[in-house]
Amino acid sequence: MTTNDEYQQALGDRLRAIRQQQGLTLQQVEERSGGQWKAVVVGSYERGDRAVSVSKLAQLAEFYGVPVGELLPERSERGAADSGSIDRVVLDLTRLSGAKLPQSVYEPLIRYATTIQVQRGDYNGRMLSLRRDDVQALAIVIGREPEALLDELSDQGLVRLG
Repeated sequence: MTTNDEYQQALGDRLRAIRQQQGLTLQQVEERSGGQWKAVVVGSYERGDRAVSVSKLAQLAEFYGVPVGELLPERSERGAADSGSIDRVVLDLTRLSGAKLPQSVYEPLIRYATTIQVQRGDYNGRMLSLRRDDVQALAIVIGREPEALLDELSDQGLVRLG
């Protein structure tokens, strides 16, 4: 199992734990959400069979009434996915529009940065601090190892590590 798979499984375990803490079955999630969250989809997230996008993760957190960070696995659950080498990353939003990144990286990065800005109420539009969990989640969505993603962003002059 790759590091990405391990993190996705840990994320799924966390999603299941939050749902079960609320005393909900997968069918009840579907019913209470008015069909927004299909039982089969939430179940596939929980098993780690299906990647969950950042926006879907934020919507699911809202449905459960918990902060997004509560859906992310604890450090002890991450195993090898948490190398400990990523403490803080500052994303230069002013350089992002001119970056030469593949669409598969650029579009999720833009969506993620926008989501983080909204969640944190941080609209300065120049720099955005990303936490370790942010980098881990973004790497999963993009399908890269966190260190490889940071290398790619660093090569473009988009991040400063701290």
